Amino acid sequence: MLYISPDRTLNATLDYSTAAVNASTAWQYGFTGSGMAVAVIDSGISNHPDLKNGSGALRVVYSQDFIGGGTDDHYGHGEHVAGIVAGNGASSTGSIDSRTFGGMAPAANIVNLRVLDQHGRGTDSAVIAAIQTAINLKNRYNIRVINLSLGRPIYESYALDPLCQAVEAAWKAGIVVVVAAGNDGRNNSASTNGYGTIMAPGNDPYVITVGAMKTMGTYSRSDDLIASYSSKGPTLIDHIVKPDLVAPGNRVVSLLASTATLPSTYPNNAVPLTYYQNTSSGQRSNMYFTLSGTSMATPVVSGAAIVLLLQNSSLTPDQVKARLMKTAHKAFPGSSVAVDPVTGASYSSQYDIFTIGAGYVDVAAAISSQALAPSSYGSALSPTAYYDSRSASVYVKNTATSVAWGSSSTWSSAAVWGTTVFLGGTAAVWGTAAVWGTAAVWGTNTLSGFAAVWGTAAVWGTSTTDATESTPITITGEN
Repeated sequence: MLYISPDRTLNATLDYSTAAVNASTAWQYGFTGSGMAVAVIDSGISNHPDLKNGSGALRVVYSQDFIGGGTDDHYGHGEHVAGIVAGNGASSTGSIDSRTFGGMAPAANIVNLRVLDQHGRGTDSAVIAAIQTAINLKNRYNIRVINLSLGRPIYESYALDPLCQAVEAAWKAGIVVVVAAGNDGRNNSASTNGYGTIMAPGNDPYVITVGAMKTMGTYSRSDDLIASYSSKGPTLIDHIVKPDLVAPGNRVVSLLASTATLPSTYPNNAVPLTYYQNTSSGQRSNMYFTLSGTSMATPVVSGAAIVLLLQNSSLTPDQVKARLMKTAHKAFPGSSVAVDPVTGASYSSQYDIFTIGAGYVDVAAAISSQALAPSSYGSALSPTAYYDSRSASVYVKNTATSVAWGSSSTWSSAAVWGTTVFLGGTAAVWGTAAVWGTAAVWGTNTLSGFAAVWGTAAVWGTSTTDATESTPITITGEN
């Protein structure tokens, strides 16, 4: 069957972050990224001191422009993403520094593939070409991870979407693909309280789709909460259970591209290094910048994937995905309320399978685990959810290719998603037999009401299959 798709537009959707996911445990074992590369498909990367090695050579080993204008970051997004996954914190390391803004894999190499312009916009064709380039360069630079902190609305099934087909090709070529969930979790235009807002290609069941958490400005994970703007599943049309994981994404400090659009638009987001030391000017210039969104959470998981592959280079992308999901931290509150610092509006979030996925990525737990999903089991696909109108419940299909991998205790649904967010087997995810009951999350006495979320005019209805283009919103953080 032939299928023609238009060339659609896409948008770009640390120290606390690395602490929250226990990245330092990997560094103690020497898993810092050396010898491995991540392809950052984004708005470009400029020359930043934190992306150099000990000899002063830039760790950006390859750059290519797919939209015109060179390979530097004219938007300010790609540089920030690169710092989260592979910055070494050199510009914030010294005797007078109290915080070091280092990334997840501070010795990793970067392949810079620029697909977004100075406004953070690009096209399907540019991203697809960049993904194919990463596949072609895989062996030359040892590219084991692709980071896609970008997305667009879903217009058709992932089986037909050329962007989804491209990420699947990379996955099947042995590259872990990590994708942002999107920043539409506050979108209630369809009366779903933000459910059903995952962006493409994060809707593809192969890839690892990442939502955003808030570190609350502390090193401890115990007080962390979901960011209310983090997009929620299930995906439109195919109803894939997403996101797969969550990671720190709110008010993340990373690299500053000083002449780019975002720093110029939001100068107050710059993180000044105002300490005096022996320099010609007597003062260091700004080197870091604060951004928020699932775009910032995605490279945290990309870095975690690099760590696992350094520990065991023979792991397949499916085994990496399964291990990260199974070992994710699963202790969350039942709900939380976030307040927009600008408008004062409040947003309530429930900690369910469509909001936090399998949980909060935990690097220490992942590298300590001995669980290895047999490659003979097949693909670690994110499962499909379906609505049963007879029981008024939502169920998850657990197939032989699902990430849960059957009914064994090691890879059961409860092991992967946890008992507080998912009931395995034939039990319903939400409904009369569910964890939360009919009077809790989706009951008629709750915030959304049963018909609002699962009714015929919402996620499961026919009116949602025709997604409309949405204006990108720059997330500056929330309380």
